[in-house]
Amino acid sequence: MDRIEREVAQPAGIPIKRVSVGNIRDDALDPAHRFASMPLFVRKPDGRRGMARRQCTAEYKIRPIREAVRLFLGATLKANGRPGRPPRGSAVTQSIGISRDEIMRAKDSQVSYSRHDFPLLDLTGAADGRPGWKRSDCVRYLRTRGFGKTPKSACVGCPFRNNAGWRRLRDTDPRGWADAVAFDRAIRHGSVRANTTGASLRGEFYLHSSCVPLDEAPIDRVTRHEWASRQTDLFDAIADTEAGVDDEIGCSPFTCRTDLYEEIS
Repeated sequence: MDRIEREVAQPAGIPIKRVSVGNIRDDALDPAHRFASMPLFVRKPDGRRGMARRQCTAEYKIRPIREAVRLFLGATLKANGRPGRPPRGSAVTQSIGISRDEIMRAKDSQVSYSRHDFPLLDLTGAADGRPGWKRSDCVRYLRTRGFGKTPKSACVGCPFRNNAGWRRLRDTDPRGWADAVAFDRAIRHGSVRANTTGASLRGEFYLHSSCVPLDEAPIDRVTRHEWASRQTDLFDAIADTEAGVDDEIGCSPFTCRTDLYEEIS
C-alpha cells in the first residue's frame, strides 16, 4: 500500500485513507475488551466438531469502512463518537476488486449511501476470453506494471487459511508463524474476557480445521480441494508460479471467504 500510494495514487491525485478499529489479536486476548467472534474451529464436549460464529469481517472491516464513508459524505459525530447517517440522498460508489474466481463474494450493498461496483468482472479474461478477470489475469497485469510479487491479504491467524497458506507462513515468515501458534494456544478455551468473568465458551477452539494445536496440525497434507485447485491449464499455472501465488486463500479488506468451510457436525 505504501508503494501504491507513492507511485500510483499520489501522482494521479487520488487520496488513500486507511481506517482501523484496532487489532483483533490484541482485542481477543484483552480481558477488558469485547471479543468479536472469529470463525474458529471448535471441538465440542461431546467430541463433535463445528465452527464458531464469524463477526470479525463486520466489525474489523465493513464497519470502519462504512463509518469513513459516512464521514466523507458529511455525517456528523454522535455522542458515542461514531458518525451518524449521512445527508439524505448522498451516496458513494465503492469499487471492490473481486475476481471471477470469487464471484460469490460480489454482493450488493445493504446500505443506501453506498453502491457496489466490481470492475474486474467487467473485463475479459486473457486466457479464455470469458467475462471477468480471474486472479491469474490480475497477476499478469500487476507483473507488467512492476507489482509481480503482490501477496494475498489475510490475517496471520485467520482460520480460513488453508494448508498451503499455513505452510507458506511457517516456511517464509517464522515470526508470523510463531505469533499464530501462540494465538492458537491462547484461544483454546475461547474468549479471554469470557474466561475472566467465568462465562467461558463450551468446547476447545483451534485455528486449524483438524482441531489440534497449530504446530501439530497436518498442514503438510495436500487436501483434495488443494490438489483440484492445482489442476489448471498451463498458461495459468505459469502465471501463478511466476508470481509466487500458488493456491493460498486470501481475504479482501471488505469481504471474507464464506464458501471455504461448511460447518462440521
